[in-house]
Amino acid sequence: MAVTKTITGATPYEKDGNVVSWNIEMKYEDGIEDTDSYYISSFNTSIASTDHNNEEVFEEKAKGEWTLAEIIALVPTDHWDRVFAKQYDTVITNPPVVPVADHDFELPAA
Repeated sequence: MAVTKTITGATPYEKDGNVVSWNIEMKYEDGIEDTDSYYISSFNTSIASTDHNNEEVFEEKAKGEWTLAEIIALVPTDHWDRVFAKQYDTVITNPPVVPVADHDFELPAA
C-alpha cells in the first residue's frame, strides 16, 4: 500500500495583512487500518518568510492569496518521507526482537 500524506493543519502568522510565518502539520499513513501493518505518524514545522541569514524563503502575501500547493511546497516532505520510512521499517517491517524471560531456568550445580 502506498503512503498517504495529508495536511492536517496550516496556521498563518500575519503582520501588516501578510503571512510572515506558517505552522504546518502533516499526517503520514501506511498499511491497512486496524491491522498489524498499519502505521501513522504526524509531523509539523514552522516556516518563516526569511531564514536566519535574512534570505527570503517565501514571498509575504495575504493568507487568502495562498494556494494549497504553495503551502505544501513549503513542507520538508523529502526529509519527512525518509523519517517516516525509517519509522515504518523499525516498527512494522523489522521490529526489534524483545528478549523473553525464562522463569523456569535452574542454575547449574556447582
